[in-house]
Amino acid sequence: MKLYDAAWAPSPRRVRIYLAEKGVEVERVMIDLRANEHLGDAYLEINPRGAVPALELDDGEVITESAAICRYFEALHPAPSLFGTSPIEIARIESWTRRVESDGYIAAVYAFRNSIPQLKDRGVAGKWPPIPQIPDLATRGAVMWKAFIEGLNGHLAEQEWIAGDAYTFADITALVTVDFAAKAGLDIHGCGNIGRWLEAASARPSAGA
Repeated sequence: MKLYDAAWAPSPRRVRIYLAEKGVEVERVMIDLRANEHLGDAYLEINPRGAVPALELDDGEVITESAAICRYFEALHPAPSLFGTSPIEIARIESWTRRVESDGYIAAVYAFRNSIPQLKDRGVAGKWPPIPQIPDLATRGAVMWKAFIEGLNGHLAEQEWIAGDAYTFADITALVTVDFAAKAGLDIHGCGNIGRWLEAASARPSAGA
């Protein structure tokens, strides 16, 4: 199988961190986003949406979406679990992953995609017709981000990791989100509990994957 990857984008990084935590190695094909390689004919044959990452299986089937790729590997390599083993662990990790994605990551995307001059007419990632930037969405993203980190900071006052006592896929998702948000000028200023968590998550060897 082959994992189509990109050096700086958050979604491919989420898969890389997950695989590093699992100790799973996969052949990787790097896609140059700055050169728009993801929008070229060769990659669009792999993933017509023009988004990364994508996992091409040996039989030719392609799995897209970073969470789906990680779920696939979790089924192949269940230990050590990063999605939980008991019903309550599974539910807790899923709940926090969805919350980070919908409240935090989307806020960062709004701010990033609608404020970076180089992304003019690229308001949505992947292959789309020209989609203009909307400055009000960048403002919305900043408001959402502030509310998100305040809630997460309070939550982390009571526990070491986001979904319990162990590092999980929810933490991977949040790490990628916080680092990506920084590129859009969104910070965690005043959120000491997130700062403590971020230092611990960033110190794990997988964070550099």
